[in-house]
Amino acid sequence: MTTLEASAKNPSADAARAKRRHQTYSRFVHWVRKTHGWIGLWGALLGLVFGLSGIWLNHRAVLKLPLNQQKSHAQMALADPPPSTPEAMGQWLAPALGFSGPPNSVRIDPAKALPWAEKGATQGEAPRQPERWVFNFGGPHETVQVEYWKGNRSVGINTTQHGFIAALTNLHKGTGMTVPWILLVDTIAGSMVFLSISGVILWVQMNRRRAVGVGIFSVSVLTALGMVLARL
Repeated sequence: MTTLEASAKNPSADAARAKRRHQTYSRFVHWVRKTHGWIGLWGALLGLVFGLSGIWLNHRAVLKLPLNQQKSHAQMALADPPPSTPEAMGQWLAPALGFSGPPNSVRIDPAKALPWAEKGATQGEAPRQPERWVFNFGGPHETVQVEYWKGNRSVGINTTQHGFIAALTNLHKGTGMTVPWILLVDTIAGSMVFLSISGVILWVQMNRRRAVGVGIFSVSVLTALGMVLARL
């Protein structure tokens, strides 16, 4: 007996299977709607912060909001003998500057010949620029950059105090932020991905003008791709 013949003789089985598929799909859509709402609530406040600061960053040339930044420079003598490695220097600098944790980032610029001295040198080796270590401390309200030229007995300290707008900008960019903040922002980014996908699913279920929706979505995708490719 073929499947078609079996279905014809037992229509109730087909109806039961169709009903189960419809119930499964309905439960899935209900889960998507419920999860969409909870995740939207989780990221609502930070989404607002990132949205407002993102608008300002995109139009900062026009929206000239006051940053209220105060900058200062100082010199600090090193221990005797000075720390010999970037790791040791970072451990020494943190308590000396009043920070409880290690630097947020460390950049090491290797020693290199000075271009202007290399061209002018006629005999012997051209003068070389010593190795440079740069340490960044602080958070959104205050950033401290320490510059050390290897061989010196002191370091240069550049401190920047940020106003409210500048602090929001630093939060948006993650400047001087610790690992917990970075992980929190990762959850917001993941939430935005889920909200985008679940939003499309819910729109398809709740709106019958699907052709218009597909057209709008396609234009959005093509516009974004065109702008990205134009920059490559």
